Amino acid sequence: MDLSTLDDTALIVLIARSHSGALSQLYERYGRMVFSVAYHVVGDSQTAEEVTQDVFVRVWEGAASYRPDLAKVTSWMVSITRHRAIDELRRREVRPEKNQMPWPDETEDGLPLQDGPENEVETNLQQRSIRRAIGALPVDQQKVLGLAFFNGYSHTEIAEQLGEPLGTVKSRIRLAMQKLREVFTEHGVAE
Repeated sequence: MDLSTLDDTALIVLIARSHSGALSQLYERYGRMVFSVAYHVVGDSQTAEEVTQDVFVRVWEGAASYRPDLAKVTSWMVSITRHRAIDELRRREVRPEKNQMPWPDETEDGLPLQDGPENEVETNLQQRSIRRAIGALPVDQQKVLGLAFFNGYSHTEIAEQLGEPLGTVKSRIRLAMQKLREVFTEHGVAE
């Protein structure tokens, strides 16, 4: 069986049945993406590599729990990566201050650059929609989202760093997420 011709969901089904070749194929497709997300959160290559390995172990162990009706495989993996990277930062009590993201212009298009299937037309169109939606948010909402989702700060840590009341930070995040959800749903980007 040529695993490279299977879609991501079919690979997850095979992984749930302990097919190690399917896991290798998934790693080949998304190893760079997972590393990139992990690196963006933790700020160093060695820790990002550890997180990447752990993510694929978790995919192996949790493939049977994957629900295609809730998220694409890539979204599921990014979520696992982000949570695992934040857990690692909390465990080490480290915050990579040098990696604060001036949203949305960190890379040439405002999102991490990735190779492979992530550059497909659909993904590029979604990224543009996301960048436009984020760019339309007020700067204070962009800032709290960047600190929460790319730097892994808790609401309390964001409030302390910005010198803002905790309630204000929570409100900004909630309002930003509501606005983004509306835009994504309207444009068919939301899953």
